[in-house]
Amino acid sequence: MPNLRFTPPDTSEPGTIASVLRRVYAPLVERCPATWNAEEAGWDAFDAEVFRHPDTVGACTFFTWWGDLLVGFGSYDPRGAPDLGILGHSGVLPEFQGRGLGKAQVEEILRRMRCLGIRRARVSTGGHPFFAPARRMYLACGFREARRVPWERDPQETIIEYEKAIGEPEAME
Repeated sequence: MPNLRFTPPDTSEPGTIASVLRRVYAPLVERCPATWNAEEAGWDAFDAEVFRHPDTVGACTFFTWWGDLLVGFGSYDPRGAPDLGILGHSGVLPEFQGRGLGKAQVEEILRRMRCLGIRRARVSTGGHPFFAPARRMYLACGFREARRVPWERDPQETIIEYEKAIGEPEAME
């Protein structure tokens, strides 16, 4: 993607990640505030951790820029290496969605995981219709559905986990 670049968190101010997440999830917060308002504290905590610990969680988080415009961010957790890496919080601002930027972020995370020698990636997303574009994107990136579980916060909602082999070239799909 032309002019797309990924930078470490220190290229932005604390609060930027939580702000992106609030904008991405605004439709869900508006539709079901009792469930989704509770998630906002987690977004704030994640944002604080990224900036408080630049050598650990901050090193596994990046901002995505399209030219000079901040369009989103991605993160991952490599602590299960070499067997497993987890794709973490990520998002593309609503006005930039539908342009392949989310897929580019996922591909960047997978590239970074491969550089760490991680052989398998896992990601989860919601079963709610809001998450349908994310589900399509993970499938387009070569992930396969691994399981569905009830969401702890709202057992009527489903969390869908996807996995993908990412290690040696012969293991890649």
